[in-house]
Amino acid sequence: VQLQASGGGLVQAGGSLRLSCAASEGTLSGYTVAWFRQAPGKEREYAAAITRYGGSTFYADSVKGRVTISRDNTKNTVYLQMNSLKPDDTAVYFCAAIRGSSLYWGQGTLVTVSS
Repeated sequence: VQLQASGGGLVQAGGSLRLSCAASEGTLSGYTVAWFRQAPGKEREYAAAITRYGGSTFYADSVKGRVTISRDNTKNTVYLQMNSLKPDDTAVYFCAAIRGSSLYWGQGTLVTVSS
């Protein structure tokens, strides 16, 4: 599966963005999909995940309550709605599709939050 992340941009603190992770090849419906982020000078960290049919969602403490992960398998897309953004949320956001021991990364999309 090949993934394409989009939706990043520049936003003021307190604002919102919705990121999208679409499969350009293959289908996402058979995968758990997760979002990770990597801030400048820091390691990549997990942000959120959603199981194959959206039955369960998981969030890192750093984003819990401000972020919602969802998926539309008919559109082969997973979304990350981010609200109440903070400058600390500035990072390149990556999506990943996971099934068993297989992990496929998409390219990142940059989110910049200005104070």
